[in-house]
Amino acid sequence: MISVNDFRTGLTIEVDGGLWRVMDFQHVKPGKGAAFVRSKLRNLRTGAVQEKTFRAGEKVAKAQIDNRKMQYLYANGDQHVFMDNESYDQIELPASAIEYELKFLKENMEVHIMMFQGETLGIELPNTVELEVTETEPGIKGDTASGGTKPATLETGLIVQVPFFVNEGDRLIINTSEGSYVSRA
Repeated sequence: MISVNDFRTGLTIEVDGGLWRVMDFQHVKPGKGAAFVRSKLRNLRTGAVQEKTFRAGEKVAKAQIDNRKMQYLYANGDQHVFMDNESYDQIELPASAIEYELKFLKENMEVHIMMFQGETLGIELPNTVELEVTETEPGIKGDTASGGTKPATLETGLIVQVPFFVNEGDRLIINTSEGSYVSRA
C-alpha cells in the first residue's frame, strides 16, 4: 500500500479493480476543510483518462508492473510482433492496444513492454525517437523571418509541424509524449 501523499508521475496503482498510471497530480490544501490530492489517471487496460480526488493520507495499492525490454520486429496484419532480447520469446499485440505508439515505431526498435501478472498491458516508448522526413514542402528563402512552421510527413506516417528549414530526407528527433518536433538529428 502507498499513501496518496507519495504520488509521483508514472506511478502505477490499483484502484476500483483497475490498473492506473498517475499522469498528473496536485496536492490541494484549502483554507477550510481537509487537504486532498487531485490526480489525473490513465487506465492501462483501456487507455481511458480519468480525474480522481483522494483524501490526504488515503492508502491505495501499488501495482507491480514488470517492464521487459523487447524489440519490435514486424507487423503481421493487425498484430504487431515483439521479441524479448534475452529469452527470444515473441509476443503479439493488436494494433488497437498500441494505436498511439504505432506512430513512432520502426522495425528493430527497442521498447519496454509493460506486463502485470503475465498480462501484457502495452508498450512504453523512449522519450524521443529519430525519424526521417518522407514528404514536406520545400522551404522558400525568406520564409523564416517570423519563425513559422510547415507540416512534414515522417517515415511512420506521423505528421508533425516543423520549421521551414527542414527538407525531405532530414532525420528529426521527435518527442513521443507530445508527438512534436524537437530538433534535427
